[in-house]
Amino acid sequence: MRTVAPVTEQFQHFVADLKESFWGDIYGKARRSLEKFLANESERLRNQYLGWAWHERTEAAKQDYRNGFYWRSFVTRLGMLRIKVARTRKRGFLPEAIQAFERRTAEVALLIREAFLQGIATRQVGRVVARVTGEVPRAQSVSRLCRSLDEAVKKFHEQALKDEGAYLFLDGVSLRMRRPAGRKRVQRLVAYEIRRDGSRHLLAFVRSPGESQAAWEGLLQDLFRRGLEGKNLLLVVTDGCAGLATALQTVYPRVPPQRCGVHKMRNILERVRKRDYEQVKAEAQAIYRAENVRQAQQAFRCFQAHWRSAYPSTVKQLEKDLPELLTFYRFPRQLGRKLRTTKVIERCFVEVRRRTRPLVCFVNAASMERIIYAIFSKFNGQWRDRTLRIFTQAA
Repeated sequence: MRTVAPVTEQFQHFVADLKESFWGDIYGKARRSLEKFLANESERLRNQYLGWAWHERTEAAKQDYRNGFYWRSFVTRLGMLRIKVARTRKRGFLPEAIQAFERRTAEVALLIREAFLQGIATRQVGRVVARVTGEVPRAQSVSRLCRSLDEAVKKFHEQALKDEGAYLFLDGVSLRMRRPAGRKRVQRLVAYEIRRDGSRHLLAFVRSPGESQAAWEGLLQDLFRRGLEGKNLLLVVTDGCAGLATALQTVYPRVPPQRCGVHKMRNILERVRKRDYEQVKAEAQAIYRAENVRQAQQAFRCFQAHWRSAYPSTVKQLEKDLPELLTFYRFPRQLGRKLRTTKVIERCFVEVRRRTRPLVCFVNAASMERIIYAIFSKFNGQWRDRTLRIFTQAA
């Protein structure tokens, strides 16, 4: 039986060089052909404008004359093109494929913008784009292209909302932004809804110095003004922020609140001694993991009896918050795991933090708006044709 000789590293390098030279030659020929085509198109436009070609005689009065050519750089996916543009004494004749003041194709501009939105620093975007086009765009060019997102961000903040939300989730994420006095944490308050048919949408995000009543009320009033009047709302899930609870009573007073069990668990465990940590955690989890509200209340009474003397303030506060922690038991059992926490919106925050981590710190509020808008738009696009089946079945 004939054996096949193993592929050596030298042979692998030979194949890689062969591929590179082959495709490089293909791209080179395509680039030169495109340059020639655009130069001919520019010449044709000039002849059409003047009414006569080279060396032709005419009796008509000449209003303009040829005035040679100039060179114009244009970046495409094939690389940098050097285009020979015809001109007269009065004007130039760019091919129709190239707009005035345009230095790169729309797809290259999109590549630059997407690289920025993926969390790559402005000054590093040039290296990424250069791998494809051979051109290293300046940081100022990247910033200028990304500013084109500002109009889309404005439309997102102002678009009308349908009053079809059944479950509203509210939470905040903290991001770093550069200030004259140094880096500072800035809150982004976010609203997320799930409808009866299982469709979901990120509705809004606003910048705020904190999670005060006034800040949350501003967000809720904006949702109400844009169309989310709450006529179909069945539940509002929050992280337990006191300012948010007060704001909800002002804007959506008839909608029952559900406090996030995960946030409450963190609050409880922060005040527990290390030796009691695991036992307190297990007994507290038994409250919202019970089969029904009666068993949940029984689990709380056991927790209360066991820990009242060791942690009186913690137990007292849990007793006060218990009604809002158990609101989800009013809904179909299969929805309990989705409605008892703000985990659905926390998953969006994970993506926000992952995408913004390479930036370390935002330069200004506008750049922060663009990044968050891009992330949220991507989520909304992915969810357009994907519903949460568990809510559809419950409906």
